[in-house]
Amino acid sequence: MLSIFQKVHRLTNKTMEIDNIDKKILSILMQDANKPFTEIAKMIHVSGGTVHVRMKKLRSLGIVTGANLTIDYSRLGYDITAFLGIYLDKSSLYDEVTKELTQIPEIVGAHYTTGNYSIFAKIVCKDTNHLREVLHDKIQKISGIQRTETFISLEESIDRPIDILEED
Repeated sequence: MLSIFQKVHRLTNKTMEIDNIDKKILSILMQDANKPFTEIAKMIHVSGGTVHVRMKKLRSLGIVTGANLTIDYSRLGYDITAFLGIYLDKSSLYDEVTKELTQIPEIVGAHYTTGNYSIFAKIVCKDTNHLREVLHDKIQKISGIQRTETFISLEESIDRPIDILEED
């Protein structure tokens, strides 16, 4: 006889498993999140309902957490992309500093990192004057930030999702 815990554990493990069909669906959507489920279904030879049910499962498992719109910021007048290494006074200030950084709209990404920096952030600005203002008037004034190091991106040559089908 299986205990309730063992039954739930087996059921959970079955729903946690993703198969090659799930990976194919994800791979297609990672290339084009706008692709209709019916088109995906035709591409991988399953029904549209199957794709819908699989996506619902992937969302409930937390594997799919949303969908993103890719924007060419330069076409909107934001010509500078920079990366910012942030040194904190103490690593215990991470949560407080991150909360403040989220209030700065020009910061479009941030990571808690190992190595020289406590935080590595991505910033999008209109020009170098705008970048200077963000650094001086917003970021440097956050309590807990010891100093920063800025790297201006000259060109992004790779921006792609990982190939989750490669290992299969």
